[in-house]
Amino acid sequence: MSSTELPYVPASNVLPKVAPVRVADGERLRSVELPGITLKIRSRPPAREGLPPALYVHGLGGSSQNWSLLMQLLDADVDCEAIDLPGFGDSPPPDDGDYSINGHARAVVRYLDAAGRGPVHLFGNSLGGAVTTRVAAVRPDLVRTLTLVSPALPELLIQRSAAPTALLGVPGVVPLFSRLTTGWTAEQRVRGVVTLCYGDPGQVTPDGFSNAVQEMERRLQLPYFWDAMARSARGIVNAYTLGGQHGLWRQAERVLAPTLLVYGGRDQLVRHRMAHKAARSFRDARLLTIPDAGHVAMMEYPKAVATAFRDLLSETEPGGAASGTATERADTTSTGD
Repeated sequence: MSSTELPYVPASNVLPKVAPVRVADGERLRSVELPGITLKIRSRPPAREGLPPALYVHGLGGSSQNWSLLMQLLDADVDCEAIDLPGFGDSPPPDDGDYSINGHARAVVRYLDAAGRGPVHLFGNSLGGAVTTRVAAVRPDLVRTLTLVSPALPELLIQRSAAPTALLGVPGVVPLFSRLTTGWTAEQRVRGVVTLCYGDPGQVTPDGFSNAVQEMERRLQLPYFWDAMARSARGIVNAYTLGGQHGLWRQAERVLAPTLLVYGGRDQLVRHRMAHKAARSFRDARLLTIPDAGHVAMMEYPKAVATAFRDLLSETEPGGAASGTATERADTTSTGD
């Protein structure tokens, strides 16, 4: 380990008393104990019995709260659950300190196996998109459909605005960054995240911004916050360098599940042009492009994402409409919300 790298601290030693995580009206947050990990699961009661299950996986620095708007829109279509990945949201760090893409994918698989909910309609954003791509490739029995919002799949040349996020994975950078930003308020940090992740920061309501600031204040009190960020960022970088059958693009080609790809035209972290590579790589793909969206379209334009998913659902669930060719499906554009 580099002398400048943060040491890993076992979860049992890092359970401070902090403010409770926000739970929106109609939501429930519960704890699931599994070997080596404890996961918090956010859910909404389905509008009726018998709906197919869905699981949502957030991105780097995010949490299950990132899916609240979309879950509310889809609670009449699927039985919604969202996971806090180990070390994020309200989930403590994993016992083994593994924040790699494989480590996060194992956490998702362990939960689905233990819950017996599979196969599910699986959603992933950013880091969660890479994680769910791997899950769908190695455990097709667990996935009915795959919906990826700005998935963190390898790019040869990342955008300049994405470089600071990638640098978090470099040993020594996080301690330096934390020292340099000691005086930053939670509000300043949230404003920076919103500017980076939203195509139009004005889409964030005052209440939404206030809730994000409260959540940031809570996370900054967690002694493992920066460690989880750094190790997960390093996991993304390492996954980008893998070749052969373990490479994420090769695994995308192995995904059997019908796939909805959602890309934002103003995404500063994932190049919009990667959408067409993704549409060619996933064998049964549909592409939704939202020109004004940034990196978190499910938060900026949840109605557009919900509509596209319902179209996918109508094609894939029993009695749904017959689907066309992958080429025809992979060319959908929306500007609505």
